[in-house]
Amino acid sequence: MPIRLCLALVAALCCATSHAQPVANGSLPLIQVGFYEFPPYSYSDRQGRPQGAILQLSKRLLEHAGYRTQFRSYPGARLYSGLRDGSVQIWPGAPGKPELAAHTLETRTQVGEIVLNLYFRRDTLLPRIPEDLQGRGLILISGYTYWQPTNALLNDPALAIQQHRTGSHTAALEMLQRRRGDYLLDYQAPVEQARRRLGMAELPFVVLQRVPLKLIVSRHTPGAEALRDALDRAYQELAAAGEDLRLP
Repeated sequence: MPIRLCLALVAALCCATSHAQPVANGSLPLIQVGFYEFPPYSYSDRQGRPQGAILQLSKRLLEHAGYRTQFRSYPGARLYSGLRDGSVQIWPGAPGKPELAAHTLETRTQVGEIVLNLYFRRDTLLPRIPEDLQGRGLILISGYTYWQPTNALLNDPALAIQQHRTGSHTAALEMLQRRRGDYLLDYQAPVEQARRRLGMAELPFVVLQRVPLKLIVSRHTPGAEALRDALDRAYQELAAAGEDLRLP
């Protein structure tokens, strides 16, 4: 009888332990991470699941810092609105957006970099910026925003650039090849992914801007500064432990 009682107690303890872990995990703060479709860094797969290198890194850092994560894709305008009202608590993206400055904090750690290029066909001479853009057709991706130097070029009335927008990087490359524009303004990583998908040869380009990537924290998140500092510590601790945190 004592043996049976002992076994019963052990079984009960094991059962209690197996149910304790989800409860403990559930007690961790849940962080709402917003992103927009920017493959291969952040995107939704065919099942609608979040994928991409910077989302994986964000999840790794938040979990190391003691947080749970929930990811959701947004159009650019709604993502920024969510950061301004706190419904989006973190965005892994580019710092220095004037419209977000009063509403966000940025990690001190730079987690990566994206490169904005001006692509052109091989039968086009290397362009001089900005004079060779005057009156020319420029292909852009709908929904993307840029930084002040690039916006100044796009909106300069003296240049009178003709803007042609499309919804995907693949379509943009095809437009350039079919001469439906003279140049393509796009980011390097998604262009390379789309180019390989199309089986297209490499295109010449001019680098316009190198943009750092950080984790952008909404100031309306409870404990926003503590969260930002925890993410910086998490990156430093994981890097010091030898973990490869580099983005492709």
